[in-house]
Amino acid sequence: MNDSFDISYFESPIGLIQIKSINQKICSVLFVEKETEPFTIDTPLNKECIRQLKEYFAGTRLKFDIPIFQIGTDFQQLVWNELLNTPYGTTLSYGQIARKIGDIKSVRAVGTTNGKNKISIIVPCHRVIGSDGSLTGYAGELWRKEWLLKHEVEHSGPIEGRLF
Repeated sequence: MNDSFDISYFESPIGLIQIKSINQKICSVLFVEKETEPFTIDTPLNKECIRQLKEYFAGTRLKFDIPIFQIGTDFQQLVWNELLNTPYGTTLSYGQIARKIGDIKSVRAVGTTNGKNKISIIVPCHRVIGSDGSLTGYAGELWRKEWLLKHEVEHSGPIEGRLF
């Protein structure tokens, strides 16, 4: 089993993104300030991830179709899977996620899990907002979260019940 990451970088409209894959699965898509790895490996999988991200930023990709992997508890996997089910151009609150996974008391744990997501954009944690419609924390900085939400609204057309 290969235990080293294949790392690539992509300059998006809102900053540099580092992409990591391992064992033919994307395991990290995070905004970074600069390239920190002296050697990058643009594997076919990482190139495909970059291609899909380019389509997303162009407004032509609404859903990603790429193998992903995150290490996490059963609860974390449940939350991340619920994020994957959140349609492009829509938002939901931590409480709504807690209800969808059948545990209304887990609102804080949902928030913590959302913050531990390592596969930004593809696992769309940016679509989670406060119950009052406010933007809440985002590891990639709130201005990026706002940009991503506006980008999706712009490319998705009217959606009933949209909070943002």
